[in-house]
Amino acid sequence: MVVIMKGLIATIRMSAAGKLNGGVPALFAGYLLKIVYLLPMVFLWRSFAENGADLGGFTIGRLLTYTCVSAMLEAQLNVRSGAVSWHYDGQIIDLYRRPQTVFGQLATTTVGGWLPELLLFSLPMALVLPLFGVSALPETVWFFPCLALSVSLGFAVDFLFSCFIIRMQNATWLAFTLRNAVMLLLSGAVIPFDLLPWGIGGILKLLPFGSLAAAPLSVFVGMAAPVEVFPLQILWNIVLWPLAALAFQKSRERMVSYGG
Repeated sequence: MVVIMKGLIATIRMSAAGKLNGGVPALFAGYLLKIVYLLPMVFLWRSFAENGADLGGFTIGRLLTYTCVSAMLEAQLNVRSGAVSWHYDGQIIDLYRRPQTVFGQLATTTVGGWLPELLLFSLPMALVLPLFGVSALPETVWFFPCLALSVSLGFAVDFLFSCFIIRMQNATWLAFTLRNAVMLLLSGAVIPFDLLPWGIGGILKLLPFGSLAAAPLSVFVGMAAPVEVFPLQILWNIVLWPLAALAFQKSRERMVSYGG
């Protein structure tokens, strides 16, 4: 067990270091794009509030916090491991040559890749937001286990999309585009479910995608109680993880990748 843990920690460290290979300044281009995306959303919500639009029970402060935290934790709320791209470039084959599980390696590599962004973007942003009147603190500490369940479910969804790519014979770009469209529309990462018309949000909350972004963000701003979201998150983890493992086992015999 100790040897396995050391291997996982080493993988996380190497993955984090790999993100810095291009230098720290190279990372800030991506962070700047996040801010460019965030600013119009902030002005949009403020405009809606000033014109008396129905904010679905949100105060403008909670709505801004929801949007900013969604940008800060975008990688955790929409888990994207190397499984999607590594089928195409052949890196997936290397995972079978190592003594660790494929899922374990994908997860630790992904977590390691998150560390630079958390330290260089998310943490500074959390410190700066209060200066603009936006809270960066969760309403309850139950947000953190809610986020952990979301990340766990996110990996299961990511592996299922990986199996979809295998079945599509490496139609990587098509699957990636489809996945992003589905996630933006159905996860509540961009528009809170409470703002959607005709009761659509209530339906989307029941889907597995609703447990990825909307659930932890709603708990963060105090628009949902943990007891409301935990059962669904746990249920979808129980359902999708065995399904992901079975789908990957069935799909890997069909795997076609550069390198063999």
